[in-house]
Amino acid sequence: MKPGKTTIPIARVVADVQSEPSEPSEHSELSVGEVASRSGLAVSALHFYESRGLIASVRNAGNQRRYPRSVLRRVAVIKVAQRMGVPLAAIAEALQALPAGRTPTVADWRRLSARWRDDLDERIRTLTALRDQLDGCIGCGCLSLKVCPLRNAQDTLAAQGPGPHFGAGDS
Repeated sequence: MKPGKTTIPIARVVADVQSEPSEPSEHSELSVGEVASRSGLAVSALHFYESRGLIASVRNAGNQRRYPRSVLRRVAVIKVAQRMGVPLAAIAEALQALPAGRTPTVADWRRLSARWRDDLDERIRTLTALRDQLDGCIGCGCLSLKVCPLRNAQDTLAAQGPGPHFGAGDS
């Protein structure tokens, strides 16, 4: 052996490698960048979600955000709900019904999605009616006052508030 060099027994090297996992453990926290990368969201979107109470982080000694691994499921639930057209305020309200910080379970998702079903069904009915009648309408440069679903004879739609109205029953 050359002077100044020390040897480390191979058993100790193996033990050190095994005690320092190269991948994060199931219970480790994630940085905002890691959550962004894993979820497909921008860091700014995560900050926005956090400001709205949809997700939560803790700060480490260096004042950097750290998220529990379970935030990935919570973000997935938020993204799916948004794709269904559920407003963020409604998503936040539904998630607040869960115990603090709990990862949504399959049963939780069933309850959450059931809350939004009626609204989603109504939007589907409205969009289907719009799609089915769209070819006869150019947005009220009206081609036919007899069949136009946007027609407002005697201003009867004024009772529904300002702005344009559309629905299968509006004629």
